[in-house]
Amino acid sequence: MSPDSLVCELIPGTIKLRIDISMAAEIHSISPVVHGIVAIAAQIQTLHGKEMEIETALREALANAITHGCGSDPTKTIYCCVALDDDNGILIVVRDPGNGYDPLKVANPLHGENIYSSHGRGIYLINQLMDEVHVRRNGTEIVMRKR
Repeated sequence: MSPDSLVCELIPGTIKLRIDISMAAEIHSISPVVHGIVAIAAQIQTLHGKEMEIETALREALANAITHGCGSDPTKTIYCCVALDDDNGILIVVRDPGNGYDPLKVANPLHGENIYSSHGRGIYLINQLMDEVHVRRNGTEIVMRKR
């Protein structure tokens, strides 16, 4: 699994900035990555005021990749690729080495007993906060865009 192939196929034209990150599947690795990406995104005029949405979605995607995709195994690697430009905003791709999941089988956290669950809201939040969300590679990769 190469991070080089994460974004190239997704963004037409020029990219102002591209960041490729490989991180161990450890929860404490999330905050430094998220803070760095949000600080850079804050410099893009079209993203001004959208930093909290980007932060929350990225944090949730990385946490899901660590917990579900890697089974919290720090020997496994998560790839994150971020592309930014003034016209297209931010595109974030998170990929894990897990078995994936079917997004249609994720329980809706707003229905029935799910309301009282202490987990299971990450995918829902990502979909609410980002302008575009696509699950690819049999559920091992999530692509999120904020304009």
